[in-house]
Amino acid sequence: MFGRKKNEDLTPTVEDETPSGKGRPTPRRRDAEARNKRPLVPTDRKAARREQRAKYAEARERMNQAMVTGDDQHMPAQHRGPVRRYLRDYVDARWNLGELFLPIAALIVLIMLGASFIPALGNVALLAFYSLYIIVFIALADAIILAVRLRRKVRAKFGQDRVGRGVILYVIMRAFQLRRTRLPKPQIKRGEFPA
Repeated sequence: MFGRKKNEDLTPTVEDETPSGKGRPTPRRRDAEARNKRPLVPTDRKAARREQRAKYAEARERMNQAMVTGDDQHMPAQHRGPVRRYLRDYVDARWNLGELFLPIAALIVLIMLGASFIPALGNVALLAFYSLYIIVFIALADAIILAVRLRRKVRAKFGQDRVGRGVILYVIMRAFQLRRTRLPKPQIKRGEFPA
């Protein structure tokens, strides 16, 4: 069992004599370290600063273009991913009461300015001031209900682990922006809800 077999050939085998290794001498340590050394501070600081600014400007331009076209790869991290796209598309597909807040608030400010010049508009300005608070509360309630409903839909569609902590605030902030001023730009028309 552990011994040699009796009919085994006892002639030694000859191995090929092929050279092994990398075929060149190992570089000296000081030569390798000198090749890897780079100055911590560049010698031409103005050129380095210009190059850095150009690189940042190019990255900003790529990011701004992605915010317009909807390219997920170059968007900021807070807007990336299928979950955030679904949230944006759902908010953009419906009419939100929060969108009306800014134009109505501007109108109420004009009415209040007019009341300071025309005393007869005092009661109208007071009524407009209270109506602004009512509109804010109604729009906020609408946005919160939308966010909670969307959070449930996202959990059902993408799973529990894909829903981040900022879903509700993300939806509320987007719902209060005018459609034309939203970034990333809306990629769908009103009424085209995502599947």
